[in-house]
Amino acid sequence: MPLLHISMRAGKPEAYRQAILDSLYCAMREALNVPDGDEFMSISELSPANFRCGNAYGVSRSEDAALIQITVFASRTPEQKKALYRRIAELLGESPGIRPEDVFVNVLDSPAENWSVGHGIAQFA
Repeated sequence: MPLLHISMRAGKPEAYRQAILDSLYCAMREALNVPDGDEFMSISELSPANFRCGNAYGVSRSEDAALIQITVFASRTPEQKKALYRRIAELLGESPGIRPEDVFVNVLDSPAENWSVGHGIAQFA
């Protein structure tokens, strides 16, 4: 049950944004065994004045940088997360063509009791 949010600069066409969502969903299905239809994703497009990505950690980022934050159950292994990071960079490179240097991913672990997916109940607690 990943919850995914992407922040990026405004101005990319709809097909570009949809390719990001499709690539991220595919990466999560492959690396995290996310079930079919488990798609809870959003994109925020920000003006240049409201979006900043530095070049820290030896990574030279461009204006196409995407900040990707994924919240998951606290059951994913380090190996699954590493596979996810690799697959995200590969797939976003293929479509819509984002350089690996511009793919910034943060995975947040959340206990199962912290989730309600509808009807006001904690389905996984």
